[in-house]
Amino acid sequence: MKGKLIIFSAPSGSGKTTIVKHLLSLNIGLAFSISATSRLPRSIETDGQDYYFLSPEEFKQKIGKGEFLEWEEVYADQFYGTLRSEVERLRNKGIHVLFDIDVVGGVNLKKEFGDDALSVFVKPPSVEELENRLRNRDSDSEEQLQKRIDKSEREISYASQFDYILINDKLDIALKEAEERVLVFLNLAK
Repeated sequence: MKGKLIIFSAPSGSGKTTIVKHLLSLNIGLAFSISATSRLPRSIETDGQDYYFLSPEEFKQKIGKGEFLEWEEVYADQFYGTLRSEVERLRNKGIHVLFDIDVVGGVNLKKEFGDDALSVFVKPPSVEELENRLRNRDSDSEEQLQKRIDKSEREISYASQFDYILINDKLDIALKEAEERVLVFLNLAK
């Protein structure tokens, strides 16, 4: 039996990574799909654990060889993508694959895998709250921050293309809701 896919997508700062880490801690047979990116790692990120960090040239070579299930150039020469080999390796072992992925990537994965995938859009309570969260991270320059905020407004328009919209207003409630949705999808709860 092949594993299923559980896709969490959201604008930066919506809390999807926190939700995904919570789900991974439940020990319900999930494995994290490590995405590839051509951006530089943040100080708290580790290659091969948070992302596979590639140069823009390496990323483009893999695109040319068809090694990605999906990929996107999010900003100029800043790519994100899902390696086909990473997903198939896990699914072929019967492991369910959990994604923390860009909104366009989430839509593309859902189209590719259909009913074998649950797609969840994590929505912030407001754009203002999203901006506060991004500023509190203190990890981006003002220019990068503004790009993320502008992009988030476009990304929110994709929410209706997901199976479920999870509003992350109160984290404890959002975690419980995400947990319930995933358990039902995996037939581990009713």
